[in-house]
Amino acid sequence: MNENFQIYTAGERKKLPDFTLSEALSDPKLYLPSQRLMRVVNVALTLGKPLLLTGEPGTGKTELAHSVALNFGQEGALTFNTRTTSTAADLFYHYHSLQHFHYAQIKDNPVLSNAEIEQRFINYAALGEAIRLADPNVTKASELRRSVVLIDEIDKAPRDLPNDILNVMEKPTFFVPEIDKTFRADDAYQPVIVLTSNSEKNLPDAFLRRCVYFHIEFPDDEALLAILSRRATGEIYTEAVIKEKVLPHFRKIRNTVQRKKPATSELIYWVSLLERLEFPPEHLENVAELDKATYETLLTSYTILVKTQEDLKLLKRR
Repeated sequence: MNENFQIYTAGERKKLPDFTLSEALSDPKLYLPSQRLMRVVNVALTLGKPLLLTGEPGTGKTELAHSVALNFGQEGALTFNTRTTSTAADLFYHYHSLQHFHYAQIKDNPVLSNAEIEQRFINYAALGEAIRLADPNVTKASELRRSVVLIDEIDKAPRDLPNDILNVMEKPTFFVPEIDKTFRADDAYQPVIVLTSNSEKNLPDAFLRRCVYFHIEFPDDEALLAILSRRATGEIYTEAVIKEKVLPHFRKIRNTVQRKKPATSELIYWVSLLERLEFPPEHLENVAELDKATYETLLTSYTILVKTQEDLKLLKRR
């Protein structure tokens, strides 16, 4: 195993080294969508409809939204990470009521105007910020913009949330009662909304009818090779090595594990790890003949790909 990999040794005290990892592993500028996916994105952009993406975790649903944003000169998508307790209001803004209450309890503090309350105690969330930036009544004409909004893993939310934002997806507007203020996006600057779902539960039919839908299939070997050639190839793990040795081994792992099959994201990081370990790629073809130390190194690398003890046991038996 590469000595540079020996960071934690349970030995003498030493300085924790600076973290270094290639930006290419997660850089949305290197995202490689399929032709079908690009066509579906263009359908959503043309019709002004939200784009709903499903697919295995790790197949690039989230990254697509950032890729679209970068394509139009934005730093990335405005992102809302859905939680099991999320409400529709959380998509728009958060009011720090307790901080405001404490402020109001101090006798010498002056009474605040709505504009001051907004500045001090309100933070706009992804969809709210996108609508605010598209509202000519609150944003300067020179700063108006059409934003890309990512609502990630919407299937985590209570069923009421998708139903509560049906009208907002078609006519982006929201009201902030704490400051008695309504925000409306100009038609020309309506946000581009990308939603992702891991299909953990069904979304309401009325919500689905308003979306453009696409399921991201797990890539074939040709597509995986194209993705990896952008992301994770190095001096040892060249494009030819990945094609001839890595992908066949990875396919065997995907076909073996039962609970959580590794996807594109895990593959990218696994190849990067093998490169850092300086693991000889020819060993991927003859696992049964490996010496104990080399075999243990390979098992260590599987921690990127396998997420349960049961699946690890299945791999060991193979």
